[in-house]
Amino acid sequence: METGAGHPFQAGLQKVAFLCFIWPPAESQGTINKIDMTKLTKRDIVVSISNQTGMVQHQVFDVVQKTLDKITDSLANNIPVELRNFGVFLPRLTRPRIGRNPNQPGSSFVIPPRATVKFKSGKIMRQRVEKLSRQLKEAEERKDKTAVGAHAGE
Repeated sequence: METGAGHPFQAGLQKVAFLCFIWPPAESQGTINKIDMTKLTKRDIVVSISNQTGMVQHQVFDVVQKTLDKITDSLANNIPVELRNFGVFLPRLTRPRIGRNPNQPGSSFVIPPRATVKFKSGKIMRQRVEKLSRQLKEAEERKDKTAVGAHAGE
């Protein structure tokens, strides 16, 4: 039996292969609430949205990618991107500056201006991150107190 590109078996196999590619490992499934998580990836976002909405991961991936593409295109065309309660992405040009080569003392050169993106967080994001900084600070203080107590007990 021949399985051409238009054959239903081939299409089903492609879907399974795609799902195997985007399906996360068991430990990363579910809600993301760990403070010690190393990073949040696009794949994590797609899986989380898919689980919350019941949409197919492939469709969610397309929406997320198109959103990121639109943001990138706008910034590349010098158009700021404002996402209420999240933040504002502002394209800007850096100033020219003097650079020095550590391998050649005394030599300097001008680093030309270049386009970069500045991010200014929104009010809600700023408040939530400040809450995290308080939690991390309290955890560090507790850690320091236990370390001091351990030294005193020696």
